[in-house]
Amino acid sequence: MDYAKTLQGMEQYCFQAFAEALEVIPTTLAENAGLNPISIVTELRNKHARGDKTAGINVKKGTISNILEENVIQPLLVSTSALELSAETVKMILKIDDLVQSR
Repeated sequence: MDYAKTLQGMEQYCFQAFAEALEVIPTTLAENAGLNPISIVTELRNKHARGDKTAGINVKKGTISNILEENVIQPLLVSTSALELSAETVKMILKIDDLVQSR
């Protein structure tokens, strides 16, 4: 979101929308764990803003904690692949929309 504020026009809108889409992940995780998603995501965002990049949602305790200390590690390849596939899907949808609108 911070980077989006440095941009202008359509590029700013795209970066902002992508950042909002990524926030769905912790929100959904908190909801599925029976936690208050608004307070959890707000606390997580604050910790990340203060530089605590290893902060994450601890669903067992219902709090935000250092995920590395909790031994919760997800392979980077899985996360990277999921983001790339999601972005590619959005690009294809946008291309299809452009083709339909041009006809």
